[in-house]
Amino acid sequence: MQITEPAHPGRKGFFTDTSICIGCKACEVACKEWNRNPADSDWKLSDSSYDNTTHLGADTWRHVAFIEQGKEKIEQARESGRRLVSLGMPTRAVPQEDLSGVDTTPPDTPDFRWLMSSDVCKHCTHAGCLDVCPTGALFRTEFGTVVVQADVCNGCGTCVAGCPFGVIERRKDGLVQPKTNRDFTAGEQAPTPHVGVAQKCTLCYDRLVDGQTPACAQTCPTTSIKFGDHDDLAEQARERVRELHAKGLTEARLYGANPNDGVGGTGSIFLLLDEPEVYGLPPDPRVPTADLPRMFNRASLAAAGMIAGVVLAFLTGGRRR
Repeated sequence: MQITEPAHPGRKGFFTDTSICIGCKACEVACKEWNRNPADSDWKLSDSSYDNTTHLGADTWRHVAFIEQGKEKIEQARESGRRLVSLGMPTRAVPQEDLSGVDTTPPDTPDFRWLMSSDVCKHCTHAGCLDVCPTGALFRTEFGTVVVQADVCNGCGTCVAGCPFGVIERRKDGLVQPKTNRDFTAGEQAPTPHVGVAQKCTLCYDRLVDGQTPACAQTCPTTSIKFGDHDDLAEQARERVRELHAKGLTEARLYGANPNDGVGGTGSIFLLLDEPEVYGLPPDPRVPTADLPRMFNRASLAAAGMIAGVVLAFLTGGRRR
């Protein structure tokens, strides 16, 4: 009997089009419900935004940012995007695109707008968290995503420092008023699972193995979050940038679609309407382990120099005696 291996599913990912995000936070809620993540706030708005989660963390694997922009900021965003177009590229991510012939006359600039973006783990091609994990708790799935095995993680936190996006985090109790196990009585909420263990988005790995769509993408009412084959999504993202540029919205640009960046491109691609820093994203992410070969070479040269110095000192000292 001949045994055939199942076909490889290929790399999966997200394309988040922030230009059609309405900030409903349905993705946040769906993510928490499906993954049974605990509450991470007391449900009060932050002091800086209409946002009560403020950032990604161990308990929030999808976070929708609310960014207020006035007319001046909008014009600055369009001007920075126009400079990218004049260089023949819609973003740094696609230098081969030539849009120099596109009419980039912007439409009337509104006096105010919200930039809303649903952020998530990037599932990097070269994942810093995966590179530095000492226990093998993080692994690369057959879908090209990076997942934490909670029962293997020892909570050392090395992966937290290894992520250039600040995504992964160790889980705390997650309750407004933390309790110990002995404080719980019948009928109360059970203790938070995986306390002290690194946690982040899994791209709903348990759903993917059953052929389902991740909870956030399935819930998004505007299709701002798209799920599918990574290469197909990258092409959709580039086409969307061309479409917006043709309408004069020169601020549109891609983030994470450049395979030559410091993390080899990401599994989560974003269409942004301003510089990455505005969304709290690093403009040039770089995996920390990228410099290890150079560091090892320099350390080897330094060690060789020290050994040579010791030998020379020994030989010189022997002659003097």
